Amino acid sequence: MSPTPPARRLRLGLPRRVFSQVLLMQVAIAAGVAVLATGLFLAPLGDQLDDQAMRRALAIAQTTAQQPELVREVRDTPPSPNGPVQREAERIRKATKAEYIVVMDWRGVRWSHPDRKQIGGIVSTDPGQALAGKEVMEIDSGTLGRSARGKVPLRDGDGTVVGAVSVGIAYDNVRARLIHAIPGLFAYAGGALAVGALAAWLISRRVHRQTRDLAFSDIAALLSEREAMLHGIREGVVALDRAGRIRLLNDEAQRLLSIGDTAVGRSPDEALGTGRTADVLAGRVTGTDLLTVRGQRVLVANRMPTDDGGAVATLRDRTELEQLGRELDSTRGLIDALRAQDHEHANRMHTLLGLLELEMYDDAVEFVGEVVGDHRATAEQVTERIEDPLLAALLVGKATVAAERGVALWVSDRTRLPDRLIDSRGLVTVVGNLVDNALDAVAGKPHARVEVELRAEGRTAILRVRDTGPGIPPEHRELIFTEGWSTKKPPAHRERGIGLSLVRRFAERQGGSATVGEAHGGGAEFTVVLPEALAGDGPEPALAAPSAPQTAKKES
Repeated sequence: MSPTPPARRLRLGLPRRVFSQVLLMQVAIAAGVAVLATGLFLAPLGDQLDDQAMRRALAIAQTTAQQPELVREVRDTPPSPNGPVQREAERIRKATKAEYIVVMDWRGVRWSHPDRKQIGGIVSTDPGQALAGKEVMEIDSGTLGRSARGKVPLRDGDGTVVGAVSVGIAYDNVRARLIHAIPGLFAYAGGALAVGALAAWLISRRVHRQTRDLAFSDIAALLSEREAMLHGIREGVVALDRAGRIRLLNDEAQRLLSIGDTAVGRSPDEALGTGRTADVLAGRVTGTDLLTVRGQRVLVANRMPTDDGGAVATLRDRTELEQLGRELDSTRGLIDALRAQDHEHANRMHTLLGLLELEMYDDAVEFVGEVVGDHRATAEQVTERIEDPLLAALLVGKATVAAERGVALWVSDRTRLPDRLIDSRGLVTVVGNLVDNALDAVAGKPHARVEVELRAEGRTAILRVRDTGPGIPPEHRELIFTEGWSTKKPPAHRERGIGLSLVRRFAERQGGSATVGEAHGGGAEFTVVLPEALAGDGPEPALAAPSAPQTAKKES
């Protein structure tokens, strides 16, 4: 027998859905505002009605006191229930619908009253202020009950006070007006509440669509998960609003772009400066897996528009992968050089074996001497002009690779570089990139030639690499230094379009420049100027007399 399911507990409190909570809270706010506004309106309304009643009573009293015959009759005739003062006061009272009009002499004796029995008696309230010449407005109680009163002095032609006029407006009439106004006020308040409830419902429906009917707890959980994800992943995330301003940066994006939280609220151009990285983030460059260089980092960027008109860009660091790719290229270059040397060595061994088999011993000795001398001469001539061992070794190895590819690699007679480089590894990267590009440009062409010139002017290093290839069209001479731009087919392990960009970045970081132009006789000539590339102010190496350019020749 299955156990009895536990009874559900009655849950009291706010509903869980955002739509319901927003609607309930807004209706409660609208109702509270309506009640508050009604109360704030009713609170002064009673005082306003009292003031209006007192002013009306005062105006009636003033009008009555202006009757010239009233002064004469009060002064010359005795008080009488049927006297002229009583008749005139009653006429005015009925015309104005006042509760009473009492005319009194300077002693406070009544000359008129709605209750004729009161005529001739002393008034029940103090008439002192009115008899003293002052006008009075007040709420007070008398023989006819509570009323709003106005009292004015009664003066003769000389201005002498001979009595007073007191007019009362029944306070029940004032209260009736207040009660009569309340239903209208509640009707207006109900209308305002209905409009507020409708507006609350419309707003809640919009919130319902935007929040996709999630509960507040779900939204809070999503925000917490988003924060954890954004700051935990190893990809940079940059969110932009519809105006193109940065509204979110995670930790990795700040690290990759070398910017801080101050970039939030600014455009990519303002935060990063002009360049390809800012163009990619702003959407001016489109595509997938876009390469860009930021400082010393190679980044891969993707940008995705969002429904609100903004965009989210992701950044991946490919610096290490790019370095591995270049190390692989260097290793393959070394392997190619070793293969070329092995091929040349095999050819020479076969030649030497043939000379020995033909018993041409003297020719064999001469052949071996020439081969050893040529290699030694080539290496010595490079090291004489380039004293830095890394650069010299690079060019000797590149000469062997060039010979294998049928390209003559020349070291210019103007080349003179002392061993005072501050960053020889950086210059090795620059020379290697430019020589590799030049070899690719001239490979397979007749009379292919690449010339390298490296010289020092004070502390400035100047590098020129010329080739006999097709050259660079003028309209492309700036584009080739842009990240990701290349006319070559990319290898399997990495992207193209980074080498020349890194060359220019390296030059600009040292305050120099990297440009390309047309070489003498056709082809391309790359020039890199690196100020402050050499340490100290050592003596300049003297230029040797011009001699035949050195080239690595492929032996067959």
